[in-house]
Amino acid sequence: MNPTAEREKEPENISAGETLSICILDDEPTMVATLEKTVERFGYSSWGTSDPYAALDLIRKQRCRVALCDVKMPGMTGLAFLEKALKLDPGIYVILMSGFYSMDAAMDAIRRGAYDYLPKPIESERLRRSLDDLAEIFQQRRRVHELDQQLLDGLDFHGIVGRSPAMFEVFDLARKIARHYTNVLIAGQTGTGKELVAQAIHQMSPVAKRRFVVCNCSAMVDTLLESQLFGHVRGAFTGATDNRSGLFEYANGGTIFLDEVGETSPAMQAKLLRVIQNREFQRVGSPEVRRVDVRIIAATNRDLRVEVLAGRFREDLFYRLSAIQIRIPSLIERLEDIPLLINHFVKKYSSAYQKPIQGLTRRAQTVLLQHSWPGNVRELENVISSAAVVTTNDFIDVDDFPEHLQKPLDQPAADAWRPLPLQEIRKDHIKRVLEMCNGNRVRAAQMLGIGRTSLYRHLKREGKSSSHAA
Repeated sequence: MNPTAEREKEPENISAGETLSICILDDEPTMVATLEKTVERFGYSSWGTSDPYAALDLIRKQRCRVALCDVKMPGMTGLAFLEKALKLDPGIYVILMSGFYSMDAAMDAIRRGAYDYLPKPIESERLRRSLDDLAEIFQQRRRVHELDQQLLDGLDFHGIVGRSPAMFEVFDLARKIARHYTNVLIAGQTGTGKELVAQAIHQMSPVAKRRFVVCNCSAMVDTLLESQLFGHVRGAFTGATDNRSGLFEYANGGTIFLDEVGETSPAMQAKLLRVIQNREFQRVGSPEVRRVDVRIIAATNRDLRVEVLAGRFREDLFYRLSAIQIRIPSLIERLEDIPLLINHFVKKYSSAYQKPIQGLTRRAQTVLLQHSWPGNVRELENVISSAAVVTTNDFIDVDDFPEHLQKPLDQPAADAWRPLPLQEIRKDHIKRVLEMCNGNRVRAAQMLGIGRTSLYRHLKREGKSSSHAA
């Protein structure tokens, strides 16, 4: 066969729901022709070649689901072809054929990733069973994919995806408080989706048709933040060439979302307290008092109770903001949501980048489930987004991930182990848990399974030990 001629009649790209498309690779053209007729008699489409590079090109272009390949071929062995094919498409199924069949060779091929290993001459019924089993696998995969999409649609809460008990509690509380026009404080680590929850509360509220305005309080210095929130009059400061209304005026009658409110200065906290208490404010540089009716939803990644005790956040403002408080769990606290979130983001970015991405390979899913996710849902979304950009397959694989996810975590060498006192191990473990909780001692005590008093006692004792050592 002429490989060039073969390429001219390549099959079109296939989708997950279509019948199996099988590439047949053998160095004997008569065997290729025979197998093509056999496979098509079974009801499957096929494309035959004696050129392994033409077959690999077909796999690279996602135009076959199964490769039927001879083990002994000049130029490239079947095992070498298997390795290259799996690198190009981890979802490809390769069936090897050999005239020198042995159980050891079959087991070795399967360990390397082959789906089956058939002796030559090929028994048509044996081949039919293998292909029918594969067809059933693809049908099951399609049904699972459809069910996942239905589940995803059913568990979408105003753009937030979750099925864990912790997230159901968040959804339930958000529903309850949305219809009451009261202030809300949303607490949670960076990247957990605090703004999405705030938007959901607004969308379910009586003022859903009014404006939802966002202000990141950590992104600006005090003077700019004050002008942004309350507006200014002409000549109030250098560059103020005209009168300008602020976000509170713009959001009047609706909702204003103050993100990272824990980063504000004491002076700004006093101004925010006046708005909450009296529903009034003044533009920068103006004596005129303006009234406003707006719902305030604030968010923070800090423990504001600790900030109050440390004197960094006003206690009266904290109580005004936290009439209702919602804590968004970190992703490590809701691991059961990761598969659902993966499907959500794959669907989102396959559509955005116009790629027929079906999902992730099993090993890619394993890597994501084992990651600690310090950046929470935002980090997971960024990983899927970047992988969707670079992948050339219909299943995202580990090679498509950022470099830090491709490399397994370094394991300590066996000879590096040394016995440590239990007290030192406990100290190191408590330190790690505190770092994971961003210094939140209440949450750290909960994760450690000890009382807060016990944790404080331990930290106090360690603090004294450090000062004595110094």
